Amino acid sequence: MTALSVSVRAVLLDMDGTLVNSDAVVERLWGEWAEAQGLPWDVVEPVIHGRQGWLSMALLLPDRPVEDNLADEARMLDESRTDVAGIVPIPGAAAFLAAIADLPHALVTSADDDLARRRMGAAGLRYPAVAVTAEMVSESKPDPEGFLQAAARLGVEPRECLVLEDSQAGIAAGLAAGMRVLGIGERAASYAPTYWAGDLTAVSVEAADDGVFRLSLPAG
Repeated sequence: MTALSVSVRAVLLDMDGTLVNSDAVVERLWGEWAEAQGLPWDVVEPVIHGRQGWLSMALLLPDRPVEDNLADEARMLDESRTDVAGIVPIPGAAAFLAAIADLPHALVTSADDDLARRRMGAAGLRYPAVAVTAEMVSESKPDPEGFLQAAARLGVEPRECLVLEDSQAGIAAGLAAGMRVLGIGERAASYAPTYWAGDLTAVSVEAADDGVFRLSLPAG
């Protein structure tokens, strides 16, 4: 397969669906919530990825009081902190994190810091030194705030960053930030990212000169 070379100065990484496969936990918790609300799973599932929980609930049930959504989100977060059964790394995630260890990168996730550390740990993945988590932003993805904050903390212009994402909300947030987006996984393919790869085994990294490094991606 022909490879595409992309030059960047920083990589901004989503967690769930991009580095960590937490689908088993997400489906358990959100499946119970959907059943309690009388909502079919095929309506709920496309909405919940990439956003903070209360916002997904507000989109699914626009007339529901925000206090109820926040209470349900808090309960689900508490349950998810100890529910790590089935959490595994996305193929190639550990090797990719090792390849960028000495290069500018940050985690940008809609999970809070505690949950992000627990899920990364359950998947056996290194937690990046720079992370922008739910409690650090005022607006959830698809708002670009998290990605812009990460770029600023790394001292890199948005146009020189590459976002790795799997969800519609995350891809939209990266593009709104003025960044290129590499979609990871089958879900991402339909959301018009700048580039796409089936998983992280298809992505390699090579350091170049003057703070630039190159990612080799699948072409097309």
